[in-house]
Amino acid sequence: MEKAMSGASVMVVSPHALASAAGARILERGGNAFDAAVAVSACLAVVYPHMTGVGGDSFWLMYHSQERAVRAYNGSGRSGYGAAIELFAGEASIPVRGIRSIVTVPGMVDSWDAVLREYGRMRLADVLEPAIAYAEGGFPLSPDQHKDTRLRRDVLAAEPSTARIYLPARKVPEAGARFVQKELAQTLRQIALKGRDEFYKGELAGRIVSFLGERNGLLAAEDFADHAGSWVTPAAGSYRGLDLYQLPPNSQGFTAIMAAQIIENCDFGGVEHGSYEYYHLLIEALKLSFRDRNRTLTDPEFADIPLASFLDKSYCRQLYSQIAMDRALTLEPERLGSDTAYAAVVDKDGNAVSFIQSLYFEFGSGVVAGDTGILLQNRGSYFSLDPGHVNRLEPRKRTFHTLMPAMALREGKPYLLYGTQGGEGQPQTQTALLTRMVDYGMDPQTAINEPRWVWGRTWGDESQELRLESRIGEKVAARLAQAGHKVRMVGDYDGVVGHAQAILIDESGFRIGGSDPRCDGAAIGW
Repeated sequence: MEKAMSGASVMVVSPHALASAAGARILERGGNAFDAAVAVSACLAVVYPHMTGVGGDSFWLMYHSQERAVRAYNGSGRSGYGAAIELFAGEASIPVRGIRSIVTVPGMVDSWDAVLREYGRMRLADVLEPAIAYAEGGFPLSPDQHKDTRLRRDVLAAEPSTARIYLPARKVPEAGARFVQKELAQTLRQIALKGRDEFYKGELAGRIVSFLGERNGLLAAEDFADHAGSWVTPAAGSYRGLDLYQLPPNSQGFTAIMAAQIIENCDFGGVEHGSYEYYHLLIEALKLSFRDRNRTLTDPEFADIPLASFLDKSYCRQLYSQIAMDRALTLEPERLGSDTAYAAVVDKDGNAVSFIQSLYFEFGSGVVAGDTGILLQNRGSYFSLDPGHVNRLEPRKRTFHTLMPAMALREGKPYLLYGTQGGEGQPQTQTALLTRMVDYGMDPQTAINEPRWVWGRTWGDESQELRLESRIGEKVAARLAQAGHKVRMVGDYDGVVGHAQAILIDESGFRIGGSDPRCDGAAIGW
């Protein structure tokens, strides 16, 4: 089993080893954590295309050592000016695949530009070099991409522009085969040469919009031209003396702060790690945070979200008092996609970046925009068509978003950077990692390796379940079932519980990294 990677000055973690290596190379060339993070992000868009891509969104938490503060960038896209519930008359929900699932403008390219302009040392063209090289020359296709390609073969085959790339010779490429994306390489070269406006206002934008128009798509030129992400104030709370930071709404990040502040009322000195009590307590705390999330989360420009009330310590104590240690709370979960990529970078100067990006479902909409090589996200398919729903579809609106990178500071400096792929599972895995590293003294790799769970249902599931990795054991599983949890055992190291990454900066200043054995990642430090 993997052991934690330790570095004296830098650390990069991501769910694909080639992306981690790209970030490390940028650091070696004199780039800082922000340059390296954009390089990792772009590389993931090439080497992990089932999880993320140029046509998706991203969220960023950043600590600059000179500013001594955490800042956040919301790189999620809005719906178009013409978005309306009436466009889907007679349908129960927005389709999750195909051209009509493309409802929001991709925000990731804008976020690359914003991060580099604010904090970077290198040009966009410099940090995109590794991604362009892997798109042009190819790379060994990962086992995870092979698995998801096999699983979603019908989705990929439905669109000729998509099948040509992802099903070469009409076959699912084998793990380890060279996977080449020439069109995406050219697209990245255009962005490298002309900057973010090429994606939103230039010739490249015109080709994307023209493709969508030919297919009666829902996004127009002005939707792309007017896109801009936002610098936002992070959501903040605390746990055992640590300052916790997450992206604010439209991200679900506040749920992890709530869960931490709920369980903070329990003395873990009397709770054995891996016991029934441990799992039950964390699961119930998260359900209580989800209850508030489900009824309020959307674009805060369109609704009043009482974030301060949710993060109030006294309110979290009240929620803790509602947990019954012998009985599972009944809660109707959301149906969320789960395919995402989380990564983090810390440099020698103490700058830190915790970030996450996604196409929403694996392979997003399943639609590549013509000859651009860009697989477009289906994030907007999560908007509701119920006019009374807080997350209803409206023009120029950001939808409820699962993406949530995390950071914890100790005495004003970064201590933990952590996150995971996995929709509904993101706050669940984050809470497990936090307790394991803080309450049980585990290093990041051990915390990630330990058995995990995920409660709820992803799209396509018909019932809410508590999926437990089999290493949790039959005795604990039986007690959880007896308490009312709908238990289903999954594999020993099952991807359904997410692909987690983490960095811990210890008292000596050493960077200790962990990367999930459930994915294809790596922690690289020195």
